[in-house]
Amino acid sequence: MARLFGTDGVRGVANEELTPLLAMQLGQAGAYVLTKENKHKPTIMVGCDTRISGDMLANALMAGVCSVGANAVYVGVVPTPAVAYLTKKYRVDAGVVISASHNPVEFNGIKFFDGNGYKLPDSMEDEIEELIKNNMQGIKFPNGAGIGKVKYRSDAREEYINHSIKSVPVDLKKMKIVVDCAEGAAYYTSVETLKELGADVVAIHNSPDGTNINANCGSTHMQELMARVVYEKADLGLAFDGDADRMLAVDETGNLVDGDEIMAIVANHMNQMGTLKKNTVVATVMSNLGFFLMAKEKGLKAEQTKVGDRYVLEKMREIGANLGGEQSGHIIFLDENTTGDGLLSALHLLQVVVETGKPLSELAAVMTVLPQALINAAVPNHKKESYMDYPEIAESIEQLTKKFAGEGRVLIRPSGTEPLVRVMIEGKDQEMIEKDAKQLATLIQDVML
Repeated sequence: MARLFGTDGVRGVANEELTPLLAMQLGQAGAYVLTKENKHKPTIMVGCDTRISGDMLANALMAGVCSVGANAVYVGVVPTPAVAYLTKKYRVDAGVVISASHNPVEFNGIKFFDGNGYKLPDSMEDEIEELIKNNMQGIKFPNGAGIGKVKYRSDAREEYINHSIKSVPVDLKKMKIVVDCAEGAAYYTSVETLKELGADVVAIHNSPDGTNINANCGSTHMQELMARVVYEKADLGLAFDGDADRMLAVDETGNLVDGDEIMAIVANHMNQMGTLKKNTVVATVMSNLGFFLMAKEKGLKAEQTKVGDRYVLEKMREIGANLGGEQSGHIIFLDENTTGDGLLSALHLLQVVVETGKPLSELAAVMTVLPQALINAAVPNHKKESYMDYPEIAESIEQLTKKFAGEGRVLIRPSGTEPLVRVMIEGKDQEMIEKDAKQLATLIQDVML
């Protein structure tokens, strides 16, 4: 059996790979592992995004939670970062989000937070997984008054909005902003927050019906937002993903501003304001080379980690940094929340625009984005970690690495959430790197299928 947990919880096609039975087992094992040291009856908060399978999986998971004697608090559709924040604020023992983030509607996922709002370490995930594999051996299932119950709260999203505004109270009265909500969990919180701060908001893809989440919209499909910002003559655009833990922007000319550029803009501003701890930003190996060149030029320290916001967070906590993130738009402001938070990222970016009086296009020029090609090779999920075991693939990677040494770089990695091997090449010539990346991705796909 392959490892259940990927880089961001358990993911799979709902009702096929991620079944109600597995959700119930995750509820049982997760509740037990996360709360076994407690002397009181534990409580676990559960939220979800807008996808149609959310109700089915949330109810199955909560049944599992209650069956081991823990209580569940169901807060309904809220962003992932809202669950992380409210888990700590409400002083519950753990939090769970039912979401597959930026993936299509047929997928769903289950991710856990501990009582302080942090994602679980590998060791704790392994413990949960081991219990499921061993058929819950060692868990006691109470009866009578020992069984848990479910409480429903409808105030969670307002609490999260209030926290976001209090964290970054920026005046947006003179700004026109187009917001793409990805038909996901941001459909209410992002729009209401920006309106409360005074912005003229043009909201698109904010009518979720359970089946349209991430469908040609949101942070993975930016074309419509780019065109709409120009059409509306807006100051900028903001795009969230399905669970609103990531955000990408569009400047007033319709150009994409990715996570690296957002971090560069905000890091420099925070540094000037004296609020960037340790003068440091934490990024991943997938961040553009231009980001690291910018950091060196501006006198910032840029730490690198493996891909995945959990690894960014681990490094931030280890060294005492308060800003870190990924090119994909997962950005963590550790003074204000414990996980990637699309709304906080948006507010911090808007704060720089307002306080400097500069358009986003000018602010984004703080770093030069080097040409980058990213091609996905579709491979069987159980094989994706072993691509280097194939001699022809290893030889091709070695040749490309030598070719781009000193003038770029080659990075190959398995996706943590999908059956893919990602091929990324950076260099000076866009046409050349795209050709080489496609050839390598095709080779990987052909050899491993």
